[in-house]
Amino acid sequence: MNFFECKVSHDQVEESTGKKKKITDTYMVDALSFSEAEARLNEEVAPFYNAGEFAVSGIRKAKISEIFGEDIEASKWYKCKVSFITIDEVSGKEKKYNSTILVHADDFEEALKNLKTGLKDTISDTEIVTISDTPIMDIFRYVVPEN
Repeated sequence: MNFFECKVSHDQVEESTGKKKKITDTYMVDALSFSEAEARLNEEVAPFYNAGEFAVSGIRKAKISEIFGEDIEASKWYKCKVSFITIDEVSGKEKKYNSTILVHADDFEEALKNLKTGLKDTISDTEIVTISDTPIMDIFRYVVPEN
């Protein structure tokens, strides 16, 4: 999995004042390269912006190892840092490997629940280090086209 965090800038009219304001939305795109991520992002988000009035303002590679809860109807994406704990067979010392997991949920408690559900079949011991809200609007997975 190669995920790219993509920023899309567009103008939005504030209802209270009627003034235009520059807004930046964040999306995650599953792609093989920066150029593929940009092309797929343009294709996915074009219907959501007026007459294509948006610009891809940034793309960076994201270190995401798992995504939990994509099938759940929820309003937010949470970034969870989890340590997987193993014992080195040679030295007998404990080693921790950090991993970043995105979790779909409506609130912090649901994010924790969904994270624990996703981790329940993990063989190694785990430690939840952080759970934080993200600005991610949506995740666009690569789908193999049908012939």
